[in-house]
Amino acid sequence: MSTVKLWTDEEINAHPDLKLVFDDIRQVRKSEFVNNFWRALANHPTQLKNTWEQLKVVMMSEGELSPMVRELIYIAVSTTNGCSYCVHSHTAAARAKGMTDGQYSELQSVIAMAAQTNALATALQVPVDAVFDLSGS
Repeated sequence: MSTVKLWTDEEINAHPDLKLVFDDIRQVRKSEFVNNFWRALANHPTQLKNTWEQLKVVMMSEGELSPMVRELIYIAVSTTNGCSYCVHSHTAAARAKGMTDGQYSELQSVIAMAAQTNALATALQVPVDAVFDLSGS
């Protein structure tokens, strides 16, 4: 259950600043569906607007990473951070961008392997090899 109010469309439409953001979400995503994450952020209009604008730049602008690769990274980070909501929403987004069951299975294997080896390297306090140190020192 949410710890904040999830705004309805009727409530959003009564607030012009919120309506502008929700209209943009619908237009950019080419969907009438606005998910609960944005409905929760509506409690803080400035944060809603800033988060949406930043997300558009990071996830939707032209760049070196394909849209699906960005979603796969988002799934991995969300898994590591324990954000079930984000894992589910970005898995759906990756599937909509063409992620196959095989790719999802491989992603889960990479996430699990990274979690295991990260924990081992941290527990053992393994020093970084000079060849891997990109700081130039």
